[in-house]
Amino acid sequence: MKKKIIILSGGYSKERAISLNTGVEVFKSLKKKHKVKLIDPKGNLIKELRNFKPDIVFNALHGRFGEDGYIQALLEKERIKYTHSGVLSSSISIDKELSKKIFKKYSILTPKSIKLSNLNNTDIKKLITKIKKKLKFPVVIKPLNEGSSVGVYICNKNNIKKNLKKLNLYSEILIEKYIPGREIQAAILGEKRIGAIELIPKRKFYDYKAKYNKNAKTKHIMPANISSKNYKIVNDIAYKAHKLLKCRGVSRSDFRFYKNKFYLLELNTQPGMTALSLVPEIAKYKGINFDKLIDILIKDASINK
Repeated sequence: MKKKIIILSGGYSKERAISLNTGVEVFKSLKKKHKVKLIDPKGNLIKELRNFKPDIVFNALHGRFGEDGYIQALLEKERIKYTHSGVLSSSISIDKELSKKIFKKYSILTPKSIKLSNLNNTDIKKLITKIKKKLKFPVVIKPLNEGSSVGVYICNKNNIKKNLKKLNLYSEILIEKYIPGREIQAAILGEKRIGAIELIPKRKFYDYKAKYNKNAKTKHIMPANISSKNYKIVNDIAYKAHKLLKCRGVSRSDFRFYKNKFYLLELNTQPGMTALSLVPEIAKYKGINFDKLIDILIKDASINK
């Protein structure tokens, strides 16, 4: 049955460009069957929603405002069905410290970390001493609530001060023990474990450029080149995390595989749907083409999540 659908993409976060690309790809898919409008929510969004009166909103926003519970709360208030996870799930998942606490409570391995607030008044010497005691170098520093590896740096004691300065606009930073090893990412679609992919970046790690720049030449291995036992384990951990955080629709969990153990780095409730995105690639291997993937997400759209 033909539906009226608004696709939200763009927005205010540092992942705006990726969100716009996702929106275009989703639009091309949905317009085959539905009446679709693509909106960049930088104007009077509520007015546009009420004028168009959509049956469903496809949330293609990334980062803050899009996957932190804000847009989800607005759509709940307007009583409009929307795709992906709900208010609470989104707000917990994007908060790296809070989600890590939940993972640890339920025996999911995740790197040790320290939260740093009030960055501009931080005593670097004391911080380095604290890191040596609690984490040991090297460490990874990242904003507490960004995605797509925005603002992520691998640091040693000599360059941490310089790299922290690059994040001085953020109120909270996560400092995490660096886990070497292999990059494995696993996707959950609804109630299904759809697979895990291995990434071999030419760059030092799978950062923003490695994810979205064709010239980065990151190698994708689908399915991940691990034993069948470990393949099942990583998919099971991703499913467990998906359920713990009460995710809906689709999620992608990012792991490091080191010394035969999987360390969950974070869970993404709004994975990209661009030509270089991982979830469509994983789904395709499982026999789910892009149009079918988007259709599954549309059918899952709801409120009261």
